[in-house]
Parts: sequence; structure tokens; C-alpha cells
Amino acid sequence: MPKPNYRFDKRQREMKKAQQLEEKRLKKLARAAQPPADGSESAAQQAPDDAEDSRS
Repeated sequence: MPKPNYRFDKRQREMKKAQQLEEKRLKKLARAAQPPADGSESAAQQAPDDAEDSRS
């Protein structure tokens, strides 16, 4: 009976995880590239303005 090849299994899991992370990153970039449907600014863009007001 052959020994299990744990290195191969681990490498396969790592490759699958890396592929899933890449797909997630691409989806996130695609969502960020699309303008908001309602035409308003996002909260991330408004946050720096609020921080400047609190320092004055």
C-alpha cells in the first residue's frame, strides 16, 4: 500500500485557497469600479472630510 503524499495534498489546498482569494479580489475590484446606483458618494469618501472638521 503506497504512503499518502501529504505535500501534494497541502499544495493542492494552498492553490485552491489562492485561487479563491484571487477571485474574491477581482470581484471586489469590479464592485469598486462600478458607480453607486443612487449617485451619492460613499461613506469612505466622506470620512476624510469629517476628520478634518473635528481637528479645527
